[in-house]
Amino acid sequence: MSPLPINHPLLQFARRVGDFLVSPAGVVAAVVAAIVIFGCAYTVDQTEQVVITQFGSPVGQPINSNAPDAAPGAGLHFKIPFVQTANRFEKRILEWDGPPSEMTTRDKLYIVVDTFARWRIVDPLVYFQSLRDERSAMSRIDDIIGSETRNVVARHDLVELVRSDKGRMPEQDAALAQAGAAVGGLAPIRFGRKELEREIFTAAAPKMHLWGIELLDVRVKRLNYKEGVIEKIYDRMISERMQIAERFRSEGAGEAAKIEGRKELDLRRIQSDAYRKVQQIKGTADAQASEIYARGYTASPRAADFYAFQKTLDTYRTALGADSTLILTTDSDFFRLLKQVESAGPPAPPR
Repeated sequence: MSPLPINHPLLQFARRVGDFLVSPAGVVAAVVAAIVIFGCAYTVDQTEQVVITQFGSPVGQPINSNAPDAAPGAGLHFKIPFVQTANRFEKRILEWDGPPSEMTTRDKLYIVVDTFARWRIVDPLVYFQSLRDERSAMSRIDDIIGSETRNVVARHDLVELVRSDKGRMPEQDAALAQAGAAVGGLAPIRFGRKELEREIFTAAAPKMHLWGIELLDVRVKRLNYKEGVIEKIYDRMISERMQIAERFRSEGAGEAAKIEGRKELDLRRIQSDAYRKVQQIKGTADAQASEIYARGYTASPRAADFYAFQKTLDTYRTALGADSTLILTTDSDFFRLLKQVESAGPPAPPR
């Protein structure tokens, strides 16, 4: 193929275009063209949905919406530059974490409830018209969920909000199980926290749907008690523990009384056995002594007289003292030896 001649019309047009582009007017025209092109084209990500507005008013249908009948619209799109604006909204599930709020239960107890929720934008057009941005949506969700939480909590007792399962049975020591349900047990409930969360969700979801928002779930994250309530709870816990401690004390006192009774019984039995053995030994010893005395007494007449004499002297030592006064008849057998001493006279002086 032969090259084009230097004066060919195509080459002349290309040279004119090149000269125009490097000139100041060409640079300005290129910049304007780039701005127009970039102002017309925009991309929509799969995680977002777009509402086109013209001078602030929505035009057309939302792009890549969460609505059930909406067609996928992610990709490249075009709009009128400088006139239309692409307003982007999150298509994924969003988080709402409300501030802790003080409220009153039906049994007049003040608590602090901290809740959280999950939501998403299902109608971006209604959402844009009513709320405009996510900050306004968070403020409205605070009001709705906070209000419904207060209403539900005010209709139920504190135990309904604390307990989550009606059939939950606590672990209990076998020794405490005999103390009754009031000690170490759980108060009965009718609904439980899960049912209360469903009530909050059922009441709040229709109101939020008016703003193009779908409420997916509401949960109670934390329950805190005010100072007065905490003191009452501590008092109740102390009372329950005192009941358990008193039960153990009474059982311990009963066991101590049983042990003390067994000790006294064993002690008396030991003392009785010892006393019986002592009396047996003493009886045996007395019998042996009496037998010895009897043999000595009956050995001869002189031994019998000596025995009687010795026993009488022993009786004198026991009955008569230095200051004793004794009145006896003259024929008293007790006075017999004294009369013999008086009739025998004084003892002869030693030689």
